[in-house]
Amino acid sequence: MPDVVADGLRVLFCGINPGLLSAATGHHFARPGNRFWPVLHRSGFTPRLLKPSEQDRLPSYGLGITNVVARASARADELTAEEYREGGRLLTAKVARLRPRWLAVVGVTAYRTAFDERKAQVGPQQRMFGSTRVWVLPNPSGLNAHWTVESMAEEFARLRVAAEAEPPQA
Repeated sequence: MPDVVADGLRVLFCGINPGLLSAATGHHFARPGNRFWPVLHRSGFTPRLLKPSEQDRLPSYGLGITNVVARASARADELTAEEYREGGRLLTAKVARLRPRWLAVVGVTAYRTAFDERKAQVGPQQRMFGSTRVWVLPNPSGLNAHWTVESMAEEFARLRVAAEAEPPQA
């Protein structure tokens, strides 16, 4: 699954891993029930609702997408703790190379496991990767019924405001 990235992004969103439809199409968050694209728009990150097939427009908005784990699966609970930890190591190197202002991990359980931060909650984190700040966002999967589109959009908007408030890195 190819990353959608560029150097010096405002926010690099990091999904858990590609779903089977995403892996088949090459488009992140491709499953129709996934709420990532509607939430991204409602939170003000994009001027209109993008389709997964339009993911290549994201860098023009200072945004990108990658995953913690590269292996596709039907459900995130099919991944092993070691896959998450190895994904965390690879993600650390990717962030060091790309230097986004914010890394937004979309899924608190993935973040906790990948970075051994067992008590992490949704929101900004103390951990930094060099000069890159970290924010944990709720998982937009339709399986995550704890969060509505509206409550997710509010949390994504909190990140957007924080990202817009920071000057670009030198």
